[in-house]
Amino acid sequence: MAWKTLDEVDLDGKVVLVRVDINVPVENGKVTDATRIEKIVPTVQDIMSKGGKPVLLAHFGRPKGQVVPEMSLEPLVPALEKAFGFPVKFAKDCIGGPAKEAVGALQKGEVLLLENTRFHAGEEKNDPMLAAEMGALGEVYVNDAFSAAHRAHASTEGIAKILPAAAGRLMEAELKALEAALGDPDRPVTAVVGGAKVSTKLDLLGNLVAKVDHLIIGGGMANTFLVAQGIDVGKSLAERDMADTAKEIMEKAKAAGCKIHLPVDVVVAREFKAGAENETVANDACPADAMILDAGPKSVEEISKVFENSRTLIWNGPLGAFEIAPFDAATNAAAAKAAELTREEKLISVAGGGDTVAALNKAGAAKDFSYISTAGGAFLEWMEGKVLPGVAALDQQS
Repeated sequence: MAWKTLDEVDLDGKVVLVRVDINVPVENGKVTDATRIEKIVPTVQDIMSKGGKPVLLAHFGRPKGQVVPEMSLEPLVPALEKAFGFPVKFAKDCIGGPAKEAVGALQKGEVLLLENTRFHAGEEKNDPMLAAEMGALGEVYVNDAFSAAHRAHASTEGIAKILPAAAGRLMEAELKALEAALGDPDRPVTAVVGGAKVSTKLDLLGNLVAKVDHLIIGGGMANTFLVAQGIDVGKSLAERDMADTAKEIMEKAKAAGCKIHLPVDVVVAREFKAGAENETVANDACPADAMILDAGPKSVEEISKVFENSRTLIWNGPLGAFEIAPFDAATNAAAAKAAELTREEKLISVAGGGDTVAALNKAGAAKDFSYISTAGGAFLEWMEGKVLPGVAALDQQS
């Protein structure tokens, strides 16, 4: 990993443009969940302690290059001040007169928040002119928004070509965790991939079978793999037209020495609702009028053994319909096992993706994982083996 950290860049007395992800939920003008704001605090405080003046660049919502007052970043100022413990000034644009004046007036001990970068059409087009205008406001660029690193935008990639650039603390932690999980991991490596459809995770599965020792498949996509083996899954969610693709993935895994694990027993029900009457059967014994909604206890036992014999775990997606009980049992039990092994320092565990974070939080296991990525799209694209423009731009700097 060739990118620079905050420790390798001189920040004293310099205006530091910091790309952050503070796309937080707001209701009636107030932030209802400040998690993303809290995650950038170490970066901002480090820049301040090194004598730098942080100027925050961020997007909010999807204004599509138009000024949409409801998507202004100004309502976030009180939440930012509370998190940072420093005064936060606001500029009504991220370029031009308002931005220049605000940067010029910024004192040490203050933070400046610039208006929504996506109010300019050039942001998502990675317009060099917009990047140059933003870049002209500062002397150093810091990217702390891994969650936006899969987008080649003016504020995520363009500015990094103009100014000396470094990774912020959140970006640094994310990249180190991901490098430990797939770059140069302790083996054996196991990946858990769940979710509804194989078709949405083809690149992911194709990349993983070449890199991991064990691949545990759960959720609706496991049903598609069972269909590919000639198993009748009744009324279960399954992409029957993807059976040949599933077979190709299994063949690729075999050639690469990766063992694929599918549920050996399943929990089935006639209706999809909380507390629905259900039974556990072998994976090839789903009644014609029922649907598979979770992996069974024998499957969880097998998964637990795989975890026990692994050194690194990457997790994306639940093992069943985790949103409603009792079909959250397999996800909860497997997550608890992974958390236990991580606490005992027997396993490095990295997880990410929207449903994954929700499922691990629901299971009470998230706090014990080595690293939980809140970056949905960027985390997935990294798992798929794709180059993330925002990270690559930092690499080119070194």
